Amino acid sequence: MDPLTLDGLDRQLAHALQIDGRASFSQIAAVLGTSDRTIARRYRRLRSAGLLRVVGLPYAAALGHVEWLVRMRCPPDAAVPVASALAQRADTSWVTLLSGGTEITCITRTRAQSVEGELLLQKLPRTSRITAVTAHCILRAVAGTNGWPGRTAALEPDQVAALRPAPEVAAPGERISLSTADNHLLTVLAKDGRASAPALTAATGWSETTVRRRIEHLRRIDVLYFDVEIEPALFGHTAEAMLWLTVAPAALTTVTRALAGHPQVGYAAAVTGPANVAASVVCHDLDDLYQYLAHGIGTLDGVSRAETAPVVRRVKGAGTLLVP
Repeated sequence: MDPLTLDGLDRQLAHALQIDGRASFSQIAAVLGTSDRTIARRYRRLRSAGLLRVVGLPYAAALGHVEWLVRMRCPPDAAVPVASALAQRADTSWVTLLSGGTEITCITRTRAQSVEGELLLQKLPRTSRITAVTAHCILRAVAGTNGWPGRTAALEPDQVAALRPAPEVAAPGERISLSTADNHLLTVLAKDGRASAPALTAATGWSETTVRRRIEHLRRIDVLYFDVEIEPALFGHTAEAMLWLTVAPAALTTVTRALAGHPQVGYAAAVTGPANVAASVVCHDLDDLYQYLAHGIGTLDGVSRAETAPVVRRVKGAGTLLVP
């Protein structure tokens, strides 16, 4: 099997992990109609090759944090060092090189009650090579919170239902206060969402039972979620781009709902700034991207301007950067 491609079972596995990142191999195998040894082997192959990773991450709002989409411009020879420096930070995600290496975007977080502008500037590498910076507060994520549709199309509805964790309702107004052990737990899960029970007990000092129950509780009250990092190119999609849309306020809800139904949209959010909708899109190739811009974005009433920035390279995804 070519290590740079996914077959049908690989795609089903990726979809299953998007539904429940900590589902056991035996549970996934039962739903997919194969053996747990086969699923374990497939997962380890993809994981060891750096093609797939499950990460466990906290929801920003649950911790009283605000997310910002930061956009920077710099000369091509400065872009890689600046992006690498940003990627090393624990409070950044989705560090991306765009526009031929002349632009960088990333997501970062601040405390809701802090002086956001000052903190955002402190996160930037100290260099005069950054020629422009804009920071856009993410008001609402409108697409992509449950995974890019391109990687969540391999399972039948009954398989999805069998894998989805049983819903539990949190007590009204239930709040969470994270302990030091919780923070250690989240640190490990941000590197490997499927970290073993011994690794998690070593990090927290808790028993395996306590670790399992705490993860379940944090998920139930929407503090913790699991995501799958996987390259779209493995699904035959080679053209990625960041879109900045200027949308009339009266059309904002209609446009964002439409974007949520577009299979090309991996993530979209309503943000502050003149371009008030940001979207990450994935297409088969550049011609497919053109078709999407012309017939997908171009037909949306209320969009007065669309700026496209092709993705050159993803330096960091959702989870902690892994240093070889």
